[in-house]
Amino acid sequence: MDKEFTAISIPTSLYKKIEEAIKGTEIGSVANYVSKVLRESLSKDEAAPEVFSQEDEEKVKERLKALGYID
Repeated sequence: MDKEFTAISIPTSLYKKIEEAIKGTEIGSVANYVSKVLRESLSKDEAAPEVFSQEDEEKVKERLKALGYID
């Protein structure tokens, strides 16, 4: 894990909401929570493969047209 840090700014109202949300949890700070959420979000973006290629999508559309489901 990277041990260098940088500061970011978020609205105070959001900071307070996060503080309330993490009370009583194992998350020790707002910074830890924000880091965790951002890591999860970024890993989802990387792991989300394209479901259909453009060619596959066209084939599906053609098949649906042939079956009368779309015009």
